[in-house]
Amino acid sequence: MKELRHINKYFYKYRYRLLFGIIITICAKIFALFTPRLIGKSITIISKGLNNEVTKEVFRHELAMNIMYLIIAAIIAGVFTFLMRQTIINVSRYIEYDLKNEVYQQYQRLSLNFYKSNRTGDLMNRISEDVTKVRMYTGPAIMYTANMVTLFIVALIYMLSVAPKLTLYTMLPLPLLSIIIYKLSRVINKRSTIVQEYLSNLSTYTQESFSGISIIKSYGIEDQNNQAFATLSNESKQKQIDLTKVQALFFPSMILLIGISNILVAYIGGMQYINGEIEDIGTIAEFLIYVNMLTWPVATVGWVTNLVQQAEASQKRINAFLKQEPEVKNNNFNSTPIEGNIDFKNVTFIYPDTNIKALDGVSFSLKKGETLAILGKTGSGKSTILDLIGRLYDVQEGSITVDGVSIDQVNLNNLRDSIGYVPQDAFLFSDTIENNIMFGKEDATIDEVIEAAKNANVHKNIKKFTYGYQTKLGERGITLSGGQKQRISIARAIIKAPEIMLFDDCLSAVDTETEEKILNNLKKVSRGKTTIIVSHRVSSAKNADKIIVLDDGKIVQNGTHDYLINIDGYYKELYLNQLSSKEL
Repeated sequence: MKELRHINKYFYKYRYRLLFGIIITICAKIFALFTPRLIGKSITIISKGLNNEVTKEVFRHELAMNIMYLIIAAIIAGVFTFLMRQTIINVSRYIEYDLKNEVYQQYQRLSLNFYKSNRTGDLMNRISEDVTKVRMYTGPAIMYTANMVTLFIVALIYMLSVAPKLTLYTMLPLPLLSIIIYKLSRVINKRSTIVQEYLSNLSTYTQESFSGISIIKSYGIEDQNNQAFATLSNESKQKQIDLTKVQALFFPSMILLIGISNILVAYIGGMQYINGEIEDIGTIAEFLIYVNMLTWPVATVGWVTNLVQQAEASQKRINAFLKQEPEVKNNNFNSTPIEGNIDFKNVTFIYPDTNIKALDGVSFSLKKGETLAILGKTGSGKSTILDLIGRLYDVQEGSITVDGVSIDQVNLNNLRDSIGYVPQDAFLFSDTIENNIMFGKEDATIDEVIEAAKNANVHKNIKKFTYGYQTKLGERGITLSGGQKQRISIARAIIKAPEIMLFDDCLSAVDTETEEKILNNLKKVSRGKTTIIVSHRVSSAKNADKIIVLDDGKIVQNGTHDYLINIDGYYKELYLNQLSSKEL
């Protein structure tokens, strides 16, 4: 139960609802327990009537009154049971909602490196399957435990007052049942953890298959993929079966022990009635009903134990993520206005997950309103510079300052709010084009959306779609071409009107003519804003105020376009190659 302590704060939050639900549960069970007593009395009256111990008038009157009380008690018990479920089960849904939000907010807090070391399917499984297991503990488990405790206390007290010896024989199998539950619950806990891990593996594999379906089809590996899925699915199935085999032992064991209790009641109660130890024949019938009423609560002991064990296994997996601290933390909660002055001083960065040195002693200075172009071979560290400016990682050596303040002392929310970032791999959401562009500015008007699309040179393409800006995109914008996705991503960044604009090779999928139009528009919208353009094309860099060339994480060239094309080096070679290919 140690892992489930995390849920106690939610129990406290909804304590009044839970308390009310438990009180209703007690009331419902008390009224339900009138039924055996009334039936026992009715059988006793019938027995006396058959033996002519009471007159017909008395017989009819008492039997009619008992039936009336029985109906009233059943109705009241039914109403309370309905309210009980509405109260306690609703609380479990509230807790599920809160816990999912807590997990999701934690996912938002955690650093980028966390997502590199964890699989998407596993993250999804913990916020869905695992939280659902915990919900069963916070609702049904509590409700049936309250049911069981109330029934046992009230029924046991009454049974002991009527026939102590018979009660003891009736309850004799229960200690054995407790031992069986304890043994089985430990096995269930272990196997539940394994099942959840396999479900995560299954979720991860299917998610990756759906995302990479175009690759699977283009390589014609559907059969291999199906076989791999079938193998993983069979392994998961076997773990589920292993768990079910243990769970399946609960109910047969309980039914057997309840059956033994019924036999003991019938035999010992009958003998006591014959010997005159029990006065009313209805007492035996009453005890039989009590035993059978206790069947489900006794059965729920195993079921609730099962729920608790599964919930603990799931909460343990959830806690593993909730206890993680983000590597990049907000160290300043005061508002920090951003102007856009950026300085790198001897910055060295090594990716923690791969130990690859991406930057090695990089230094440059960029004033507000200036444009910097970064060129270099693949893997030279260009995108890493943008990631560090957005503080997706913290540097290990050297320093980065924004407006003269160390970047780790700038309010993280203010910093990222001031940045418009267009990644190399454009990511669009499964939503309308309008909403994808408005992602950069949620309160934008349609006129602002259209203006941003025009500046990104994608407005004409959008107007050709049947539903225009209301066109619903597929997952990751799969219904668009690469160039269209990149341009919508650019529109999303510029509609924000940020102080710092970062473009990570975001024009690689457009032709040179479209590129030229976009660059001219960006020159207008980025006036007075700090802009960094990462590119493999000289055409994207030639108008920048400053240009740096990276190689193996180091700056090997820097200057303006006119300066760099007149000295030997990577930039001049790239310029001549692209000039001969008519890319300029």
